[in-house]
Amino acid sequence: QVHVEESGGGSVQAGGSLRLSCAASGYTSCRYEMSWYRQAPGKEREFVSGINSNGSTTYAESVKGRATISQGNAVNTVYLQVNSLKPEDTAMYFCKTITWCSWYAPHTSRTFWGQGTQVTISS
Repeated sequence: QVHVEESGGGSVQAGGSLRLSCAASGYTSCRYEMSWYRQAPGKEREFVSGINSNGSTTYAESVKGRATISQGNAVNTVYLQVNSLKPEDTAMYFCKTITWCSWYAPHTSRTFWGQGTQVTISS
């Protein structure tokens, strides 16, 4: 059973920084992508940043230049460092993991979400 857990959220003043962590467990030797999404009250969930098992990264325009996603030393762990935080960064941040494992049916993947970690930025 795959489990995804986020941590590192909190309340920060505008201009500050946060480092979010995502740890996925329950699978090994699989190709994967891990990404961060966020959802503010009354808004759709939106992509923030992603990284795959090759280390390729992508960022939403809203955080480009302020955010860095990286893989941790522990397997299946990623971090999201966000600097120069703005009040509009306030949201619940979710980690999503997509896995492609050799024992899956061909050309299939599985997606898992964490429960989220709250980020609140005050002006």
